[in-house]
Amino acid sequence: RRGASRVPGPRGALQRSGLTLLLSLATHCSGPQAKALSLGGLDASGANLWASANCSLLQGFWCQPAGQLPRDQLSALIQRLALLQVPLQAWQLSCLANLASRCGLQDDFTLHPPNLLLFYNLSQVREADCRAFIRRAAQGDVELLNHLPDQRVALQRVAVAVACLVGTWLSASNLPLLGALVCDMDASSISAADPHVLGNLQRCPRLTTAQRIALNSLLAGGKTSLGPPGSWTLEGLQALGSLATYISPHLWAQVQEAVGLGFFSSMVAACRAGRLRQHEARRFVTSFLGSKTKLVSSRPRLSTGNITATTLRDNLFLVHYDCAQLESCLDGHVLRTNLEPLLQHPLPTECQRVVKAKLAQIYPQGLPEDQLRLITSLVYLYSCTEIGQWSITSRDTVMALLASDVALENQTEAVLQKFLEHNGTVSGALLLAVGGTRLCWMSPQQIQTIHPQELRMAGALDVSSCPQSRKDVLYAKAHEAFSSSSRTPAAYYHFMRPYLGEPCPPHPCPHSGGAPAEELQHLAQANISMDIDTFTSLNPRVLQSLDISNVTALLGHNVGDLQKARSHPTIRSWLYSLNRSALGQLGLDTSPAGPTSPTGPAHGTRGPPSTTHQAPHLVHTSGLPGNAAQASTSGSPWAPLGYLPLAVALPSGLLWLLHWGTCTLASVDSAASGWLGAGKTGLLDSAGRPLGLRGRL
Repeated sequence: RRGASRVPGPRGALQRSGLTLLLSLATHCSGPQAKALSLGGLDASGANLWASANCSLLQGFWCQPAGQLPRDQLSALIQRLALLQVPLQAWQLSCLANLASRCGLQDDFTLHPPNLLLFYNLSQVREADCRAFIRRAAQGDVELLNHLPDQRVALQRVAVAVACLVGTWLSASNLPLLGALVCDMDASSISAADPHVLGNLQRCPRLTTAQRIALNSLLAGGKTSLGPPGSWTLEGLQALGSLATYISPHLWAQVQEAVGLGFFSSMVAACRAGRLRQHEARRFVTSFLGSKTKLVSSRPRLSTGNITATTLRDNLFLVHYDCAQLESCLDGHVLRTNLEPLLQHPLPTECQRVVKAKLAQIYPQGLPEDQLRLITSLVYLYSCTEIGQWSITSRDTVMALLASDVALENQTEAVLQKFLEHNGTVSGALLLAVGGTRLCWMSPQQIQTIHPQELRMAGALDVSSCPQSRKDVLYAKAHEAFSSSSRTPAAYYHFMRPYLGEPCPPHPCPHSGGAPAEELQHLAQANISMDIDTFTSLNPRVLQSLDISNVTALLGHNVGDLQKARSHPTIRSWLYSLNRSALGQLGLDTSPAGPTSPTGPAHGTRGPPSTTHQAPHLVHTSGLPGNAAQASTSGSPWAPLGYLPLAVALPSGLLWLLHWGTCTLASVDSAASGWLGAGKTGLLDSAGRPLGLRGRL
């Protein structure tokens, strides 16, 4: 068992200016431009520097020092984040939403980033603003709510309810209101939607199989702006964007040949120029070529050597040559001298295997290093034994090989091992370049070779996708790197945050990893106010050893977010261990059918309310882990969470935790960040239903 890990530095808030540390730490983590600035390197006289800070700098935002900003400066900072469209992550947005709420800034939501609105307390939005609020929030990336399943469901339901007030739920007038929330609608709702729903679907990061079928049904009906498939134009197809990659072979067979070939050429050109991801382009190519049996007879009869350098630069190359012809018609010399233009094409997997086999014939002793940098799209096909034949001496080669958008597991370890054989260690610059995702796939032995100084240089890497087997090793290495170098508990938490947990979706992890209970208790005493995104990634077994006082102190002013994430497996397993009295102290539902009951389903159904309009069903393409996605069959469908405001239930001795920073709390209830509060100012009424629908439900 590991010994207790002490949090460095004194307990309590930061002693420097909150803005100074915010800027200095953001700069420290933002990239090469800021390497000359050390922790705490800016003095208080730079208090207004953030007003002109660039996007890269602001991406390093974090909440602990930001909480010390006066209300007007926090407001201006949020507005600058919106102006520059700074891409903050969920852990940053959730705590920033709580800061804004505590300072009474939610009413300025029209000036705030849409992604931030996704995390706001819905009960604090005025009824008169609800439609405008949902319209702006729906422009955000709902995938950011993956760790807040109840908040995601509530937002969807409110949007559907507001839309139902003014007509059919997916009418043309309502689609701008629903925005990306349409991505969570099921196939039947999409099929019945106004054809303009295509604009909403373009914002979806992915479509489920059922949603793809619904999309093709919609397109086949001929009622979209494209018309029937036989009348589709090049411009119309290009306007579809990534949705075109989901079009079925059946529909491609109905498209005029000249239009189809023109679009094929434009898609390949976009892929070769890096404007379209390889896996999306391959999905399109596979579907398109599957429909073009009529073109087989038009392919030229070729003999060995007919594929030339000019041929490989033709965007229609894959239309004229199938994988069998690629094998028989591609000369080794042409391949060796034209490997880059060939691999710029979105080759189907079968064709990729042909290229790999030909390269093995050309280079039986292993690929030379200059060619390795060109085979990014093929790396996943190579075994560790084959990679063992390579010579990797350059950091640039490592970066090229690990830059693929395809999944690399053992290949990452093998590539880095060849590099270590020549260089002996992985530098901080290389870690920063390849990112935390690749760090996840280093072997435990390779992770141990990383010098603490190099990990400090790399900063807070994103290791959220790491498997459990790496988390324990990474935590120990990160603790070694940051415990002695961090001047304050907040700075230590900032760098250690990615390494504290062990995310294992969709179910809690069965093994031990991440931070031990002792460390979490010390962090709780240090007032770091852990964000809910990090909290849900903690080892569930370790979490079981923490009582309510520990968790309340650990989350600090973010404690109300337990309501938004109560269906998350990690939260549910912890709530399940509490008795009814403890649940009551947290302001959570204590009914037997609640989410903590071993037999009751999670609150937060995926289906919408029963209204006079038949509303669409909701389906997450991702994000609702485990049983959280199961529909509730009992209780009020509009009450995904408990109703008791957190501050009402907290013991008086703990209420001080809700007052943090410089903002004056308008009310204890609003500070608690409970999102199903009572009163007429919110999107939800005291029964948990959207306001304005009480007479219709």
